[in-house]
Amino acid sequence: MTQPITAHTAPMTATIAQAREPMLGAPRDIPAREMASRVARLAGVLAALALGACASPDPDGTFDAMRQSAGPHLGAGVELAWAREPAAQQRIDERVATLLSQPLGREEAVQVALLNNRGLQAAFAELGLTDAQVAQAGRLPNPGFSFGRVTRGDEVELERGLHLDLARLLVLPLIRQQEARRLAQVQAQVAMQVLALAADTRKAWVEAVAARESARYADQVMQAAQAGAELARRMAQVGNFNTLQRAREQMFHAEAAQNLARAQQQAHATRERLTRLLGLWGEQTRFTLPERLPDLPAQPRELPDLERLALSQRLDVAAARASVEQTARHLGLTRSTRLVNVLELGAMRNSSNEAPTQKGWEVGLELPLFDWGTARVAQAQAVYMQAVHRAADTAIQARSEVREAYGAYRTAWDIARHQREEVVPLATRISEENLLRYNGMLIGVFDLLADARAQIASVHGAIQSLREFWIAQAELDMALVGKPSLTAASGPAIAAGGGVAGAGH
Repeated sequence: MTQPITAHTAPMTATIAQAREPMLGAPRDIPAREMASRVARLAGVLAALALGACASPDPDGTFDAMRQSAGPHLGAGVELAWAREPAAQQRIDERVATLLSQPLGREEAVQVALLNNRGLQAAFAELGLTDAQVAQAGRLPNPGFSFGRVTRGDEVELERGLHLDLARLLVLPLIRQQEARRLAQVQAQVAMQVLALAADTRKAWVEAVAARESARYADQVMQAAQAGAELARRMAQVGNFNTLQRAREQMFHAEAAQNLARAQQQAHATRERLTRLLGLWGEQTRFTLPERLPDLPAQPRELPDLERLALSQRLDVAAARASVEQTARHLGLTRSTRLVNVLELGAMRNSSNEAPTQKGWEVGLELPLFDWGTARVAQAQAVYMQAVHRAADTAIQARSEVREAYGAYRTAWDIARHQREEVVPLATRISEENLLRYNGMLIGVFDLLADARAQIASVHGAIQSLREFWIAQAELDMALVGKPSLTAASGPAIAAGGGVAGAGH
């Protein structure tokens, strides 16, 4: 009997159909029942392949899920858009141009950043890339086809085989679960990037408007100092001012000029920082900002159940919780498969014109003589406890961060209100009294100028306290949703044990 030459297949690979027929001699008749069986097997294979091929990328659905996660924390009316094609980019450009045609408010600046920031658009593209990778990982592998030609003397045999990776088929549900968790992790990371960009834009807008307002008041101080220095020069020329008094006025003028230059540079730097977050360039950088910051709210936000609110909606806490759950699933899989490390299944069908057809199957199983899987179970348990402690640490950090942010917010509100209701009115009253005294010739012009400088300084302090309040509010909002550096939601990679789980990794 001629011994057919068969091609070696990879471990864990099952031969679906394999047939040989000779080129010489009379053809072998195939019974109708056997033909029907072959057709049924082929139909089953094609159905399985079609089912595996049904998983296709869904970037719109992935983006919508991310948008639903980040949307409640952005505020009403704020939209997210992904420029996947030129038409979408054109709509974004038109929307941005409309927003920039008028003085850019704080929430309008956030909207421009979320639409126009190219780094965020790159993150959206990463989301689409991950979605495509997840869809690819969830598909069945393509079947393989083999063809061989064997000759011995006058005998010529042809070998045709169709095979499918059985290991991939067995672990496909695990792979899909793991890839789905990876996609959820990327969605959470992109959602956190969206929220971080919104918070950074709010703070940059407050910094830019406050710096511009401070520069305007520094210019007023400069004008008052210049007037005092000029008056001192003239009075010194006619002998009504001594050298010390003139030098003091000149010194104040020099310091005012230096402070004005610093304030103007700060205004320029904060505006450029805001411009980068908005993703603007060219003519778009000519956008205008409001003249002053928004007024202080009449009452601060009351958050009595602050810690519970933070733990329920912070994305990093949710990610740590998901990490513990996933690691627990890994631990259960390791315990259940710790004695099964290699599982092989094979089917064979050989035919020749000189011998009857051979059919059969075989199963290969590794005997746990030396490795009983205890080390893998211990490793999984250690990783699980590590995830539990990290989740607890994340929750503790979240509680502390949100308490600190709320304390800073309330203190900033109290200081800004005190500056507005106590310091500025007192400075205004003193200025009015000194003006009356100057009109009554009880004080000189230099006393009046010094009082004007003090009043401008009090207004500058009010601007800074209001700036600190709005920044504290932005930081509180960010503390309620989590850190920009989101904890990995998929958890640490561990060997789940066994050939099935291992192949899933």
